[in-house]
Amino acid sequence: MGILPVSEWASWNTSFGGPSNGSGPLSSPWYSTHKTQLWGVLLAAASNFLISVSLSIQKCAHLRLACQTEPKPYYTSKLWWCGMTLLVLGEVGSFTAYGFAPIALVAPLGYVSVIGSAFISVLFLKTVRAADILGGTLAVTGTYLLVTFAPNVPQELTARRVQNYLVSWPFLAYSILEIITFCILLYFYKRKAVKHIVVLLMMVALLASLTVIAVKAVASLITVSVKGKMQLTYPVFYIMILLMAISCAFQAKFLNQATHLYEVTAVVPINFAFFTTSAIISGVIFYREFQSAALLSVFMFLFGCLLSFLGVFVIARNKKKEHLQIPFIDCGHIPGQKLTGKIQPDSHSSCYGTLNNEDASVKSQS
Repeated sequence: MGILPVSEWASWNTSFGGPSNGSGPLSSPWYSTHKTQLWGVLLAAASNFLISVSLSIQKCAHLRLACQTEPKPYYTSKLWWCGMTLLVLGEVGSFTAYGFAPIALVAPLGYVSVIGSAFISVLFLKTVRAADILGGTLAVTGTYLLVTFAPNVPQELTARRVQNYLVSWPFLAYSILEIITFCILLYFYKRKAVKHIVVLLMMVALLASLTVIAVKAVASLITVSVKGKMQLTYPVFYIMILLMAISCAFQAKFLNQATHLYEVTAVVPINFAFFTTSAIISGVIFYREFQSAALLSVFMFLFGCLLSFLGVFVIARNKKKEHLQIPFIDCGHIPGQKLTGKIQPDSHSSCYGTLNNEDASVKSQS
């Protein structure tokens, strides 16, 4: 009991059914202390699930349009617009959640979109995979630990407080280190043409750390303004909006490059782990979310993050890979090519997209 302070031990004991002064769970000290955070957790989880549903609806709209004899633009489909509407609602809800809960609590809940995709696939494909059950169990257990041992940040986030955080020495040192790391990765990406998945997703994670800082600030300042204390007249509010827009744009660029070069089953778990880690670090350094947390609480929180990572990896890495039904193309009209020859290698080989230049005439032409 020496690891936890007396006050925190009491609230922790109450949350697990220990004695309390109230008459029910809603009147317990733990609930009254974490009420705002619980709203943020529920909003973040619901928003991420809504995002997974919206993406599935949009995918269904694209497949329907592709099967038509006269394909039409996707933006003419009512089903696609339905998915886009749900996507916007989900993103707005996820944005709003940062105004109620710490970054360290909202960011790991991105796994809900992965769980949602697995749940939707079970509904439509009528098949249940053992990997989905195992991954879902690990992720839900991790979430329970995240919510229970998350840092409690009761102070109101005002514009002046954000300004003080921006010029604090820990954040300035963190920013310099992040800029140097990003420039090194960008040098290898641009000059050396190194497009390894780790390089791409590390740049995404570094940009994401700035994004979540800006999103948290903007959402919190809007929340405080709605409560009656106007914060939108401070320049720092618009600086954070600009930072959020720029970092999101470049983040989407590198993430799109990663999904173009690598399988989604590899991009999703690695990006989730990198993004969550960078978001938690940025929350710890900028907003000082674990400043007064006990050692046991920090350990259990990190253990919950690890379980969530494992759950996402198990679900994403065990999905069946999609193969092209026709891995060869008809190049019968290309001079020098034999109709009976293998002219298109397998789609997953390093030679995909090249011609088989075994014929002497083709070699002479090249």
